[in-house]
Parts: sequence; C-alpha cells; structure tokens
Amino acid sequence: MVMDMDMDKIQSYILNDENHDTIDIKLNILLSIIRKHLGMSVSFISEFVDGERVFRYLDTENKNSHIKVGDSDPLDETYCKKIVDNKLTNVICDTSKNIITSKLDVTDKLSIGSYLGVPITLSSGEVYGTFCCYKNCPDNTLNQNDLSYLRVISEIASNYIEENIASKNIHRESKKRIQSVLDEDKIIIHYQPIFNIQTNQIAGFESLSRFNTETYRTPDIWFKEASQVGMGEKLEIAAIVKAIKGLNELDSNTYISVNTSPEYILNGAIANVLQNIDTNRIVLEITEHSPVSSYSDLRLALEPLRKKGVRLAIDDAGAGYSSFQHILELEADIIKLDISLTQNIHSEPRKYLLAKALCAFAKSIKCTIIAEGIETDEELNSLRGLGIDLIQGYLLGRPMPIEEAISHKSVA
Repeated sequence: MVMDMDMDKIQSYILNDENHDTIDIKLNILLSIIRKHLGMSVSFISEFVDGERVFRYLDTENKNSHIKVGDSDPLDETYCKKIVDNKLTNVICDTSKNIITSKLDVTDKLSIGSYLGVPITLSSGEVYGTFCCYKNCPDNTLNQNDLSYLRVISEIASNYIEENIASKNIHRESKKRIQSVLDEDKIIIHYQPIFNIQTNQIAGFESLSRFNTETYRTPDIWFKEASQVGMGEKLEIAAIVKAIKGLNELDSNTYISVNTSPEYILNGAIANVLQNIDTNRIVLEITEHSPVSSYSDLRLALEPLRKKGVRLAIDDAGAGYSSFQHILELEADIIKLDISLTQNIHSEPRKYLLAKALCAFAKSIKCTIIAEGIETDEELNSLRGLGIDLIQGYLLGRPMPIEEAISHKSVA
C-alpha cells in the first residue's frame, strides 16, 4: 500500500505541467523517494567515466555523510560494474555473506551492509551507469518487489538523464556556434540613421548587429542563445566594441546608440568598453525586454558614465509595461516610441493620443523623443504634428554598412 501511494505521488509529480523543476532537482527527488520508501541509508545515481564509477546524484540519511557528489572509485572495484556485468545479483541482503562483496574494499569504505542496484541503459543501448541504494547494515527483508520498485524509478531516471544529456549536447553545440562567430569575426554592424525632424539632418545612428553565417539567423536569436549558454556578455560586448569603431568614420556631430543589457552595465563591462571613447557621442539603449533586478543599483552604475557624457535611451516605449517603468526609474535622456505605436499612427486615434501623451510627458521632463519604425509619409506627417524631436525608419534609411552610412543623406 505504501508503495502504491508513493507511485501515485511520483506519477502526479512527473505529469504535472506546472512542474518547472530542473532535471537535477527531479533526479534528487526520485532518489529521496526511493531511499525513504526502502528504508535505506544512501541512494545514488552513478556514471561510468573513463574507468571510474562517479557519484552524479546522491541522497543520504545522514547529511554529514562522507560520500559526496563527484567522488569516484575504480570501476572494476565497485558493485555497480559487477551488477552491470551480471557478476553480482541486483539484491544483496547481507554483503558480509556474499563471496564477492565480502572481499571488496568498497564494502568497508562505504559501510555497505545490504544493497540494491540496477543498470541505467540509454535508448542507444549504452550503459550510462547505475541506480543504486544501500543500507549500513544487513536487511533480510529486501526482496524482488523492492527490486521491481527500484527498476520503475530507474526507468524514470533514465529518461531524465537522457534528456539532460541531450540538453548538454545542445548547450555544447550552442557554445561552439557562438565561439565560432567570435573567433571568425562574423559580426557585421549596420547603422540606421536617426534624423532631426526639423532640420532633416542626421543626428545619430543606431548600431545593429548582423551575423555573416551560412545559416541565416536573426540577431535576437543569436543574442538569446548566447545568453542561455553563458556567453551573452562576450557576444554583446564584441558587438558594441565593433559598433563604436564607427565613431572614427561617421560625422563628428553625430552620435552612435548601442543596445545593451542592464546586467553588463551593472558588472562594469560597459564602463570598461567605453574607456578612451568620446562618450559624448554614445547613447546606451535599454529595451522593454531587458529585465532590471535593481533600479537603484543600475542608477548607481550609470552615474559615472552619465557624468562622462553618456546618454541613456529607453527603447520600445509603448510596447509594454516594462518600458514605462524603465522611463520612470532611470531618468532617461531619450525615449524611443516603439514601431507598434508609430505604425499607422495617422489612422489609429488611440495610438495618436498615447503618443501625444508620451510627447507631452517627455517635454515636461526635458527628455528627447525619437519615433522609430517610420515607413510612410502619412506616419511622418502625423509625428511632425506631435512635435517629435527625432525620427528613424525605413522611409528615411534602412540599416546600412558603415560605407553607406558615411554618405547617407535625408530623404524626408
């Protein structure tokens, strides 16, 4: 009956769509369930690596156990290998009375009195390792029902392990792909002009990354993947370093805006990149999609940069709640109206009224307004009527290589 209750609990846990535990947590929960249900001292999952049996996951009755995850023993001297090779039975009630286990050093080393173990075999047929548990004293009550229970749990664990291996392979391939982009200098910077709506002169350029790879992938996919594998900073900083090189070639009266994540402002990476740069010509853009863990910390990190002339822009205003929170918390110099707000603004009164309110707010706090995503004359004319300061969009100029940006003129 206890076994049935435990199995119901396991099944409910596995099938719960709202269960977002990591695979490591799930495996540790399975180990805890099996150890407690069978009344064992230790349960573990091992992996066979280069002639060693390595403890990958571990649950112990005594939290001060001398066994730790990562500990290993020579494979041929372990119960695990001998069970896989069918030299030991899966159930050993008294290790002192077994002709093999009584002579193994690991029996005394780990104080193994009784033992249950099964191989973990992947779908490829490869033996990953074992799912085992043991007690520090003999236990003559261990039986085939206990073994069956262990096998069921082991099958579940095997699926999780296979999923984990696949995930690690994907992670490894992603890191390799990102590193290749960095090593082979595959980042290309395009510059999209930003115009003063009154003078029709270029005020600045937004730098946008492109990736010169055989398989086309949009920039957001590259940066998202890099962030997921712990290479977000490397890729973003590489792009920013390349972007600000354009300062030497573009008109000295223009600025360059670069998209950046708050975390790299907080950790000092951006300040490091901007050393020995004419920071009066740099605008840092923070987007709606950039989470901010602590606005007070971010303001503190921005302070020395802003004292050196760096300006702060909040991108995607009107696209969601976060952009408005960024505006209120960070005292931005520039607010960029998102394309979702400016597109068809001439024919959608609600968009027009929201843009009008944002413009009035910006003027009251002496903040510059940029309208981006301008694609038609009608949109441009509506925005002129709102008193927008700067404009950006395909109507005026698409993102372009530095060579084209140098000679680009207004068509507004």
